[in-house]
Amino acid sequence: MGETAAANNQHHGHRVFDTVSQQPAFKCFDDDGRLKRTGTVWTASAHIITAVIGSGVLSLAWAIAQLGWIAGPAVMLLFSFVTLFSSTLLSDCYRTGDAVSGKRNYTYMDAVRSILGGFKFKICGLIQYLNLFGVAIGYTIAASISMMAIKRSNCFHKSGGKDPCHMSSNPYMIMFGVTEILLSQVPDFDQIWWISIVAAVMSFTYSAIGLVLGIVQVAANGVFKGSLTGISIGTVTPTQKIWRTFQALGNIAFAYSYSVVLIEIQDTVRSPPSESKTMKKATKISIAITTLFYMLCGSMGYAAFGDASPGNLLTGFGFYNPFWLLDIANAAIVVHLIGAYQVFSQPIFAFAEKSVSERFPDNDLLTKELEFKIPGFRSPYKTNVFRVVFRCCFVVLTTVISMLMPFFNDVVGILGALGFWPLTVYFPVEMYIKQRKVEKWSTRWVCLQMLSVSCLVISVVAGVGSIAGVMLDLKVYKPFQTTY
Repeated sequence: MGETAAANNQHHGHRVFDTVSQQPAFKCFDDDGRLKRTGTVWTASAHIITAVIGSGVLSLAWAIAQLGWIAGPAVMLLFSFVTLFSSTLLSDCYRTGDAVSGKRNYTYMDAVRSILGGFKFKICGLIQYLNLFGVAIGYTIAASISMMAIKRSNCFHKSGGKDPCHMSSNPYMIMFGVTEILLSQVPDFDQIWWISIVAAVMSFTYSAIGLVLGIVQVAANGVFKGSLTGISIGTVTPTQKIWRTFQALGNIAFAYSYSVVLIEIQDTVRSPPSESKTMKKATKISIAITTLFYMLCGSMGYAAFGDASPGNLLTGFGFYNPFWLLDIANAAIVVHLIGAYQVFSQPIFAFAEKSVSERFPDNDLLTKELEFKIPGFRSPYKTNVFRVVFRCCFVVLTTVISMLMPFFNDVVGILGALGFWPLTVYFPVEMYIKQRKVEKWSTRWVCLQMLSVSCLVISVVAGVGSIAGVMLDLKVYKPFQTTY
């Protein structure tokens, strides 16, 4: 998931949903009174590709290594087809009622509330906020790994390969946390226009470098490593093989998790033709391109390293030349994740601050805006006590949890399992059934429910495997003391 662009759109889901009265369309305005949308199939495709491709691509080589040359690509294709199908269903939910003239839903959460009602809307919100909290932890771990990779790579080359350069990730997590504490106090950080552009450039930079280096490493090896059935028993125990296989499903699911921003992207598309038709075409194009890119990155990484495929692809090249190129790739990851952390955290900040202001409107300590003049800035900096304390505590909590459980693949697997079934499959299927008035126990209804149940099983299995991975890692892990 090219998460910054994704979350930047997702951010709007926490707001009080504005209902704009339907008005006659004018030349410069759409039927909801907003400025005329200008998006096309190609702009929508570009938005989706940017939203999908991100740090999830780094774990795909490891995922394929657990599954092997047969099951790995097959599972990736399966997830791509499920994502394509559910996205097609979701695109029909952009408008409530009539597909051409019905009321527009501007966000995923807006559609859930409009079509399914209050209780499911609250459940959806809870899942999204849990997912966002988990992503903040995952990004802290991933950023520290990349910062360490830069340091270790330079250390290794300076020593001529004599020093193994073992080090702890804790200082780098603390550095990342301090940076995020400062940035979390910047008003509307997630709405700065260039954030998504920087995220897109950074994610394509490190993904492309990973792909190229994988191809170069395969050429240097002179052979495609790996096996048909994945990592061999002996390298891991039979129990670890089972848990890792399940965990790999969650890693692949995480890489495809973009459904929550599809309606936001659809809201940029012009009509006629109807937004759903344009979006269905854009989804087909973008999923095809993304799947091809994922296949290449994951397969080349596995072909380069075989059973030894690292959890984070770019750290696996750490002691190879050209090491400066690896440094660029890892620096791109850090820059991407610094911004992405904030964009994913902002909805949680806004929800907490809005809830407190509504519950304690007369409490000056919690809600009173304080102004500070900062030299060099025209406008004074505005904040309040609760905002400063809550945001600092949030970042400290995610940093401490990351230091306690610095397991990148396990966390990614849990996030993929948590978000895949409810957000990618269940809610789109339920909204489609209600929107299209699909008759209960009809062939279509039964098929949709079978798909939903099957994906639920996959999510549960992936979640169990990832949690088991955490438990196994904790047996040999000493909190705050482990070195790499």
